[in-house]
Amino acid sequence: MAAVLSAGAAKPHADACEPERERLLADALLGLRQARKTLPCKYFYDATGSKLFDRICALEEYYPTRTELGILRTHAPAMATALGAELLLVEYGSGSSVKTRLLLDRLSRPVAYVPVDISREHLMETVWALRLDYPTLVVEPVCADFNTPFALPRLPRADARRAVYFPGSTIGNLSGAGAIALMAGVARLVGPGGAFLVGVDLRKDPRVLERAYDDAEGVTAAFNLNLLARLNRELDADFELGQFSHRATWVESASRIEMHLVSNVAQVVHLDGAEIRFGKGETICTEHSHKYSLESFARLARRAGLAVRRVWTDAAQQFSVQYLEVRAR
Repeated sequence: MAAVLSAGAAKPHADACEPERERLLADALLGLRQARKTLPCKYFYDATGSKLFDRICALEEYYPTRTELGILRTHAPAMATALGAELLLVEYGSGSSVKTRLLLDRLSRPVAYVPVDISREHLMETVWALRLDYPTLVVEPVCADFNTPFALPRLPRADARRAVYFPGSTIGNLSGAGAIALMAGVARLVGPGGAFLVGVDLRKDPRVLERAYDDAEGVTAAFNLNLLARLNRELDADFELGQFSHRATWVESASRIEMHLVSNVAQVVHLDGAEIRFGKGETICTEHSHKYSLESFARLARRAGLAVRRVWTDAAQQFSVQYLEVRAR
């Protein structure tokens, strides 16, 4: 169940909104016991992981953030016009909300902004800053996994329309079926006449993609390895981080980048009394990041009950921000 924090509420207990230990443990054991080991990428974003991701976004190799920001700086007025006045704006995976501010600055009389994020500490840091900078805006955070149903908070006045904002390229972390399920959930949340504004990374030279996910400074490697460090911290696992390496590769047949943690040696790791055995060179897949053509993404959206109405891209068409509406039935 999502924990909803009211605007006037005191800061909650530090672990009030974090995923339950039991769920993290169950997901970790399920993934690590598979023939091809996996860990869910949603668990990257504890407080440490969220800060590392902010550093990734500033890297020279990581084009998505600066490219999307450029699109927003140019086209945010048109996006705000499309979304309309008296809007309830819900953001999935709100992070530091840098991009959101470009949109909030141009919205007409928004009813409220509801950031949704799985990392409570990072979410609340963002909320405190937004409440200071936008004192007249109702900001109601929801700490939850946006891939599962959650309740919207009660608001002081009615909205004319609802929209979900999903910046970045996070939708690419989902499989095709997963992206359809998420977008169908968006359609249910915003209801008839509602909207979805989403960042979608586009297909491009695989060399550009591999550099973006394996930077020279090793920040992405640290971000990936922090997932094992989190299991050590929260589940008393005994991963030796120095015995694993980061790998990012382009898989053409699936149109995606895959991130893996590679076991450098044959080893045994313990997790809640379970023994997890690794062969030398065996990997844990931690993330898929799918890249789309405009046509392939539009096809997915239609299957979820959404229709693409506007697309904004950079001049090189590396990235897109797309405006979708719930299709009439």
